[in-house]
Amino acid sequence: MPLSSASYSGECVVAMQTAAAHNGVQQFQSPKQSLGDLDAEVAAKLIAAAADIALVVDRSGVICDIATGSEDLSQEGFAVWLGQPWIDTVTGESREKIEDMLNEATAKPVSRSRQVNHPSAQGSDVPIRYVALRVGDDGRIVAVGRDLRALSALQQRLVNVQQMMEREYARLRHAETRYRLLFQLASEAVVIVDAATQKIVEANPAAQRLIGAAEDKEGGTFLDLFDPDAHPAIQAQLAIVRTAGRADDVQVRLANGRECTFSASLFRQERASHFLVRLTAAGASAPEEDASTSKAPLTRVIENIPDGFVVTGADLRILTVNSAFLDLAQLATGEQVRGEPLDRWIGRPGVDLKVLLANLKEHGAVRHFGTIIRGEYGSTEGVEISAVSVPNGSTQCIGFVIRGIGRRSIIESHVQRDLPHSVEQLTGLVGRVSLKDIVRETTDVIERLCIEAALELTGDNRTSAAPMLGLSRQSLYAKLRRYGLGDGPPEDDR
Repeated sequence: MPLSSASYSGECVVAMQTAAAHNGVQQFQSPKQSLGDLDAEVAAKLIAAAADIALVVDRSGVICDIATGSEDLSQEGFAVWLGQPWIDTVTGESREKIEDMLNEATAKPVSRSRQVNHPSAQGSDVPIRYVALRVGDDGRIVAVGRDLRALSALQQRLVNVQQMMEREYARLRHAETRYRLLFQLASEAVVIVDAATQKIVEANPAAQRLIGAAEDKEGGTFLDLFDPDAHPAIQAQLAIVRTAGRADDVQVRLANGRECTFSASLFRQERASHFLVRLTAAGASAPEEDASTSKAPLTRVIENIPDGFVVTGADLRILTVNSAFLDLAQLATGEQVRGEPLDRWIGRPGVDLKVLLANLKEHGAVRHFGTIIRGEYGSTEGVEISAVSVPNGSTQCIGFVIRGIGRRSIIESHVQRDLPHSVEQLTGLVGRVSLKDIVRETTDVIERLCIEAALELTGDNRTSAAPMLGLSRQSLYAKLRRYGLGDGPPEDDR
């Protein structure tokens, strides 16, 4: 039913006044004198301007008319609601709220406001807060709604920010817990000093043992911890730290007469500068370890053995090397190789180490794997590699022992050992067979030698030998049968 009757305008104004009073809002004192007799057109404009969406519903709950005061809502396609029951335009959980508003508006002039959700073709539901007003005696109801999407977006942002703050607070709390634990358990004496006042902010238990009565020192002057003769040197050190951030260690005497090494660094916290001072008692050293359990001798042995030693991660990127490997690779320092792929120096790129890694995964260790090492300046040398894969926490690391065997690779030695005899046989064919047949025979000899070398390198692992030769497994099996080097493929490869 359109907004058309003259009497409806007055009823609508009275209903809106009643709704305002019901919601605790100051109403007009004399609406008839101040507003006059509003006709239906003016009332319709007033409602449309005051609300984001307004619906006129008959006594059976069917929508008779719609007005939207928001361009965003106009684009939602709500015009198709005309002639539909209001309850059918909302989501399932909102249907009961529509029934309550219709019943309340029928029993009394105005209902309580309720939020309902309308499904949207553009994705998310559209939240609207309605209040229903009964107008006239024929059961007509005007539902005035306000779009809550902006408020909902702000609420969601507030929730997201709150969750982010809680996560950040938890992260800072955990970081502080770790700092406190390290600070308390550190064997080195550490003192935190306010850079502006040179007051002691905090001292760890090791510092308390070193300087004595630390609970009485905190809040006191830092220089009081030291012999007066050491004050100039300490002040000079702190001045350098203020400028450069760090300074060289100096030897000073504590007030209790003990000699110690003084070092300091500067950091900022809560918009204030602090010194982190470390004090090491003269002659202090780590507790002696039992030579039978200490790993230091093993480390020294590995560093000085004549064979190259390399440790990599599971991705074959270098973690550490010894000096013998640096000599083989013609490098000066370990920093040049750390983080680099091992196949930059070992084997033919993309071939040898893949075969080696496949054998490691299958057997856990590899011995006497022949390949070459390429120096940084172009030299090559034949080497034998022994490797083992061991767990390192949740990951794996691989250790390689690399032994030089001369400046010829195993492949070159094998070819130079077997090829001359075959060449003599081939040249003996000249004059007896055609050149075409000799070339074919030569190709067969070279092909066979390469297959034999690949099988030798891979420990007769045909699956690994095939990609090394650039062949499919089926092609390799065919050539093996041709040259009488082995049987056909295993049953699971047929």
